Amino acid sequence: MHVLGINALFHDPAAALLTDGSVVAAAEEARFSRRKHGKRPVPFSAWELPEQSARWCLEQAGLTPADLDAVAYSCDPSLARPAEQLGLDDPWDHLRQEYARQAPGFLAEALPGLDPAKVRFVPHHVAHAASAGAVSPYPDCAVLVLDGRGECGSHLAGRYTDRELTVLGTQQLPDSLGLFYEDLTQHLGFLRSSDEFKVMALASYGTPRFAGRLREYVHADVRGGFRARPVPWTELVPPRPAGGAWDQDHADLAASAQLCLEEAMLALARWLRERTGEDVLTLAGGVALNCVANTRLWRESGFRHVWVQPAAGDAGTALGAAAHVAGQKDTLEPMPTAALGRGWSDAELRARLERAAVPYEEPAGIAETAAETLAADGIVAWFQGRSEYGPRALGHRSLLAHPGRAENVERLNAVKGREEFRPVAPMVLAERAAELFDGPLPSPHMLFVHHVAAGWEDRIPAVVHVDGTARVQTVDRAQEPLVARVIDGFERRTGLPVVVNTSLNTAGRPMVDDPRDALECFGSAPVDLLVLGPFAIRRGRAFA
Repeated sequence: MHVLGINALFHDPAAALLTDGSVVAAAEEARFSRRKHGKRPVPFSAWELPEQSARWCLEQAGLTPADLDAVAYSCDPSLARPAEQLGLDDPWDHLRQEYARQAPGFLAEALPGLDPAKVRFVPHHVAHAASAGAVSPYPDCAVLVLDGRGECGSHLAGRYTDRELTVLGTQQLPDSLGLFYEDLTQHLGFLRSSDEFKVMALASYGTPRFAGRLREYVHADVRGGFRARPVPWTELVPPRPAGGAWDQDHADLAASAQLCLEEAMLALARWLRERTGEDVLTLAGGVALNCVANTRLWRESGFRHVWVQPAAGDAGTALGAAAHVAGQKDTLEPMPTAALGRGWSDAELRARLERAAVPYEEPAGIAETAAETLAADGIVAWFQGRSEYGPRALGHRSLLAHPGRAENVERLNAVKGREEFRPVAPMVLAERAAELFDGPLPSPHMLFVHHVAAGWEDRIPAVVHVDGTARVQTVDRAQEPLVARVIDGFERRTGLPVVVNTSLNTAGRPMVDDPRDALECFGSAPVDLLVLGPFAIRRGRAFA
């Protein structure tokens, strides 16, 4: 079967394509439209579809809309109930559900040749679950989904047996751990449904002195569910205005909410472990992007392995919806990589550079050129292969730097125009990771935090967060040989087996996706070297 998955209703619109049970392509619309998160999650935008990413997925497979056997839409409006019945203050939610009901017609208009009768509605949390349990490396596993909301719930717990789902528990709205964290994000002056990761980073600077009060509103129950009701945040700490300075009270409130989230997630995971007896837990939903909480589950839940969908947020439901439908006829294959987006041949990259009239080189060894620049404390914009699916830069669209200079955290945050408390990540070869880091290994998708081993904190200070942890990305030499050669070359020059990695973008912009994006970013940010496939563009020559 050829199955196209679509996420469109809330935020992070995306498309994914499975052919005969194998993932062929997946991409977020933001990478094409250059609008961060694709759109805002308001009812008036629910009609907007990931048209560009859907067309690209079809082109990647050499298909037309008429060739599709099914289109899987990651929401089932027949399950929705009026917002007031769900305890939600959203007077326009009915408009969102009406747009969902009209999705087959909208899709047929956006993809000429598509038969609207081929559109299948997949419950939102089932799509999340399938993005984890159905395409993980583990055909038998437990699955835990936590996000802001679906049709009328915010949580699903279940079990996959030979990649078939059995639902064991759900949580109905208005209780929602995702909305709890979103509310705090807004209270702290950040953009909700976007900047929750900033709250997680800020939490490391605080102490959880408000946790006792918050537990009155947020806690797990003994039946595999939880309570998460609106918190009177202002009674605890005054709101921070957007763009204003943060203080210790804000950090302490973030730390308190983070602790309550972890406690609730841990209780849910332990309940699921007891119900299923499985050794493997798979995670999806926006809450599963909280790598601090994920690590507590790995350490304390009783599961031997924890696997998190790299596109755990709503973008991943495009893949999950397609997998859920495809799995009804095809044998599903594990997701092979997170690098499922667009890529360009060397000839295409050269043509782009010639058209832009940018001076460039083609060195004999591009990895050595990058390593040399990094060893000299230069910043490298690294653009290679197909782009990543999900919010993490995993060595295909990355900014790289020297980890031995503590000031490089501030330097990179200045380059990207973001808050000073935001950490950057270490990339390390998988076979070396255990020497430097204690935590879930391998960690190829940067979705856990690790304690930095004694003796290494002072050697790689740029990647050590204020709490002594690092969000590690391990690099498999067989899967990522070019990145591995960069790390090897850097270690030969510096004695450090780690390179700093952060996403190739600037504040408020989606991650770089195509060569033009990379050139624009290079031109607007103080980066020393742009590596575009086998080509090198040096700032001193490009802007002489």
